[in-house]
Amino acid sequence: MVSPDSGYASSNEGGAPANSPPHKPDLQPSSDPIETTYLRFLASNAEAGSIIGKGGTTISDFQSRSNARIQLSRNYEYFPGTSDRVIMVSGTVEEVLEAVELILTKLVNEFYAEDGEEAEPRSKVRLIVPNSSCGGLIGKGGSMIRSFIEESGANIKISAQDNTYIGLNDRLVTIIGTLPQLGQAISLILQKLSDDGYYVQSIGPTFPYAAPYNVPNYGPPGVGGKFQNNRFQNNKEDMSNPVTLGVADEHIGLVVGRGGRNIMEISQISGARIKISERGDFIPGTYDRKVTITGSQRAIRVAEAMIMHKVSSASAPPPDVTPDQLPVENLSIN
Repeated sequence: MVSPDSGYASSNEGGAPANSPPHKPDLQPSSDPIETTYLRFLASNAEAGSIIGKGGTTISDFQSRSNARIQLSRNYEYFPGTSDRVIMVSGTVEEVLEAVELILTKLVNEFYAEDGEEAEPRSKVRLIVPNSSCGGLIGKGGSMIRSFIEESGANIKISAQDNTYIGLNDRLVTIIGTLPQLGQAISLILQKLSDDGYYVQSIGPTFPYAAPYNVPNYGPPGVGGKFQNNRFQNNKEDMSNPVTLGVADEHIGLVVGRGGRNIMEISQISGARIKISERGDFIPGTYDRKVTITGSQRAIRVAEAMIMHKVSSASAPPPDVTPDQLPVENLSIN
C-alpha cells in the first residue's frame, strides 16, 4: 500500500487515466452534450492509501476501467470536524457510479469483511453534499429521502447544517447498508443531484476548505500548539521524554485498529511516534502491554488523549439500540 503522501492526493492531479482507450469521435454530432457530474465522499488515510495502491496502480486501474477521474485531498487535508480525507470522482453519471462501485468493493472487502462471515457486512459511506442541494434530497415532508430508503434498503441520514466552521457550505449524507444497498442508494442520490443545475455547476477543487479547519482538536482542554501539515511541530528544544502507557492486552486491538488504521491516524494527527510492545512483553506485575509515545510534550498529550479515548470506549455500557442502529465502522466513504 502506498503512503497517503502520494502525489495522487491533489485537487489538480489524478487526471485522465494514461491507459484509457483512445477516444473514438462520433460519426454524427450528438444533439445532447455529455453531462459531467461528480460525487465527493470521505475516507480515512488508510482507506485513501488502499484506493491509491502501490505506486498508484489501483487508482490508475479504477480510472481506466471506469473512465472517471478520481482525486483525493492531501494526507493532511481533512473534512472539517473529522480526520477523514475527501475523495472526488467526476465523469458521467455512469462513469462515476462504476468508479464508486470499484472503490466501495475494494474497501468493504479489505476493511470490513470478516473471514468466515456468512452475512454480508454492513458499512458506512458519508457523502459531501452542498447545503443548497440537500432540500431536493429530502423532498417535501421528507418524501424523497423516504423513497430512497425504501427502494435501496439502506439507512440514509442527512446531517444538520453545521455553523461551527465559517465558510462550510456542505453537509454530510450518511448511508449505512450492505454493498448492494450502498450502491443503490448512491445511484438514486447521484441521479437526483445531477438533475440539480446548481449542483452540477458547483464542481470545484477536491478540497475547498480553509486550512485552519483541517485539524480536529483531540487534545485535553487548554492544549494548544502550532500545527504544520496537521502535525504538532517537533522542534528539538520542544522534545519531551517518552511516555509509556499500560493498555490491557485485550484492548490493544482498539489502539491499533484494522490494518493499523487507528494507530496511524493517531500518529498523523498528533505528530507523535507510537510503539507497542510485542505480545507477552507486559508491564511487570500486570497483563498490560507497553505503549510508548515519543515526541513533543504537546504531541504526547494529544496522542495519549486519543489512545485513552479508544480504550475507554471498550468499557462504556452499550446504548439501548435497535438492530438497525447498531454501530458500524466508518467507510469514509474517513
